[in-house]
Amino acid sequence: MKIKDAMHAGVTWVNPNSALTQIAKKMRNEDIGAVPIGENDRLVGMVTDRDICCRGLANGGDISKLTARDVMSKPIHYCKEDDDIGEAVRLMQDRKVRRLPVINEQKRMVGILSLGDIWQNTTKQLVPQLMKAVSAITHRPDGS
Repeated sequence: MKIKDAMHAGVTWVNPNSALTQIAKKMRNEDIGAVPIGENDRLVGMVTDRDICCRGLANGGDISKLTARDVMSKPIHYCKEDDDIGEAVRLMQDRKVRRLPVINEQKRMVGILSLGDIWQNTTKQLVPQLMKAVSAITHRPDGS
C-alpha cells in the first residue's frame, strides 16, 4: 500500500512565531496531536502536544508568551506519498515518532501519516509492533 492511500490529506502548517495558545486551540478544535511548522515555503518543525507540555510548561515557560519556535521538534522526519507504507513504518520505528509529514514529488507537504492511519489501513498485526517500538524510550534524545 502507498502512503498516499492511508494518510490524512489537506494538512496546513502554522508560522514558527505562532503563539502556543493558538496552536493548542488548533489541536483541540481539529482533534489532532501535532501541528506542522512552516517558514519561507519550507517545513521547519513540528509542535506536538508533548512538546507544549515538556518543552513549554514543564520548563517553566510562560504559555502566554511562548511560540512554536520555542518548543518545536526538529529535525523533521518525513515520508513521500508514493513510498510504500512499510518504509514509513520503519522510519517511525527508527525515529520513535508517531506521525510523519508526507511530501509529494514537488516537495510540498500533502498530508500527515499517523499511527491511527496505519491502524485503519493495514494489517492489525503491524500496529502493536510499531507502538512498542515508538514507545520504547521514556524521553526523547533531546531530553524532553
